[in-house]
Order: sequence, then C-alpha cells, then structure tokens
Amino acid sequence: MQQRTTTPWFLGVIAAALLCAPAASMAAEATVSCSMKFNMSGWSVFYKTYSGTGTVTCSNGESRGVTLKSEGGGLTVGKSSIEDGVGKFSAVKGIDEIMGSYAAAEAHAGAVKSAKGEVLTKGEVSLALSGKGRGWDLGIAFSKFTISAN
Repeated sequence: MQQRTTTPWFLGVIAAALLCAPAASMAAEATVSCSMKFNMSGWSVFYKTYSGTGTVTCSNGESRGVTLKSEGGGLTVGKSSIEDGVGKFSAVKGIDEIMGSYAAAEAHAGAVKSAKGEVLTKGEVSLALSGKGRGWDLGIAFSKFTISAN
C-alpha cells in the first residue's frame, strides 16, 4: 500500500511569493525626469563628427558630468557648434539608464546663427535636443549620439 503525503497549501503560496518578489522589485517604475545642458561642435563632409560636454540633472537628486559624441554620415556638409543646448529625457528609473548610444536621423540646413532641434531614441528612452547653433550646415544624415559619464 502506497502512502500519500500532501504538502500544505500555504507552502505553495509562500514559494510563489518568494519567486515573484525579486521580479516585482526589479520592475520599478520609470518615474525620474532628467535634463541635460550641453555644448557641442564639429564638422561634416559626408562623414559627420561632433563632440562636446554637458551636465545631466535628475529629479531624484542625481547629477553627472557627461561627454557627448555624434558620428554618422549621409549627404551632409558643414561646420557648426551648438551653444547652450538643452536635452529632455523621457522618464527613466535612474541616471545610469540614459548613458549609451541613441539613434538619430536628421535633415538640417543653417547659416551663421540658427536653431536646432532633434529627437533621438535608445530603446525605451527618448531624448529631445534643442539649442542655438553657430556656423553653417546642409544635408541629410544618419548618426549615433553617445552619452558617456565623465
């Protein structure tokens, strides 16, 4: 005769709760808002390269100096700078989530003094850039915009 053992029902509930607890804590809401102030300059002749520095500040008190680099190519020519630039990020979980490379596609035309606006994306994080430009540029380009911690 076989003896049958039964596990109390509440042990199954406890085990399920323990397995789900780490996943629930890792799925934190993206509620932190971050912005960036920056300056960049560069040139393009088919190949486009711009670099600069900035500071990212977030609503949770985090702040970090960053290095910016934009590289790409297309039908583009020019030499310009962006001064007093501002970037607004979509909601994130923390400042580390904004670091990395963003995809960009742009059409641009400007001479002497101009304004620039661009929207970039990196997975679930989006970045809207704006600023005052100086110099001249003309063309269509696809590029990678990288934000690195100093």
